[in-house]
Amino acid sequence: MHIFFAHRTFCWSNEARGKAAVHCVIVGFGAEDITPKWLFSYDDIKGEPLRSQAKTINPYLVDGPNLTLVNRSKPLCAVAHIAIGNKPIDGGHYLFTPEERDLFLQLEPLATPYFHRWIGAHEFLNGYERWCLWLGDCSPAQLQAMPEAMKRVKAVQQSRLASKSTPTQKLAATPTRFHVENFPTGSFLVIPEASSERRHYLPIGFEQPPTMCSNLVKILPDATLYQFGILSSLMHNAWMRTVCGRLKSDYRYSVGIVYNNFPWPLHPSDRQQQAVEAAAQAVLDARVAFPDSNLAQLYDPLTMPPVLSKAHQALDQVVDKAYGNLKFQSEAARMSFLLQLYQKYLQ
Repeated sequence: MHIFFAHRTFCWSNEARGKAAVHCVIVGFGAEDITPKWLFSYDDIKGEPLRSQAKTINPYLVDGPNLTLVNRSKPLCAVAHIAIGNKPIDGGHYLFTPEERDLFLQLEPLATPYFHRWIGAHEFLNGYERWCLWLGDCSPAQLQAMPEAMKRVKAVQQSRLASKSTPTQKLAATPTRFHVENFPTGSFLVIPEASSERRHYLPIGFEQPPTMCSNLVKILPDATLYQFGILSSLMHNAWMRTVCGRLKSDYRYSVGIVYNNFPWPLHPSDRQQQAVEAAAQAVLDARVAFPDSNLAQLYDPLTMPPVLSKAHQALDQVVDKAYGNLKFQSEAARMSFLLQLYQKYLQ
């Protein structure tokens, strides 16, 4: 089969009352290879399309190699691995709001050093404060000296035993431990798993131990400014928007499809890497200038500060140079280039 015309994602509207938000594509295809082929792209998914002629329209509805991505267990390129955060399966007994933590510590002051700041996607993006009681490193003597903490351990054990899942039931044998544990020892990068489709850039950022992350974010340990710069760029965001899954219409970032398949710059020079690092630091500096604003507010298209927007545009320019100093007229053209680079990495 051959695709001979396609409308890329747009927002469908109708006259019905209480209508749902529906995103659509329209694909024309057949056994005969018809030319010319036409692509209709929407810079504004509620606006009018821009028409362009294409040589080949692939399953991602861009003019590029006719291929599909696999769920890759390791990165395509020689880059650091990322993974999910911690998965407690604790029935909520180890997680606290600040008020709940303070009340708990009034009863159990010895538990103070065992509380860690806890972030998932919502907490990371919205600056919402939560805390986790991590008892996995406690000795039996330390635990028994904290009766309120012991009540929590018992509650977690009972919660796991009551589960209908056999693997969860087995976890009841180690109630102070999480099902998945991921504790970076140095600076790490946080990538929210779900993020609003309204954002031009997926907000990511650095965190430090002893902060702990939930399984609703991805973690890149020992992250560098260069990695932050590439992943914060329009190159990576265009890739993510095209190949990621969706939760409703929100972006759903994944390790196996989005990150592990992403084609990084092939042979960036030292000067190009340094330029990316400097521009990445400028993005971080622009954020710091607004300490009263969380990431969701900073990256809302209506409230994004001009200084932050300009910092991202400058970052996009140096990242594009690292890829070969190309200029792209549309996001579809950017994806066409990335898929060709992806194919080159496979050779």
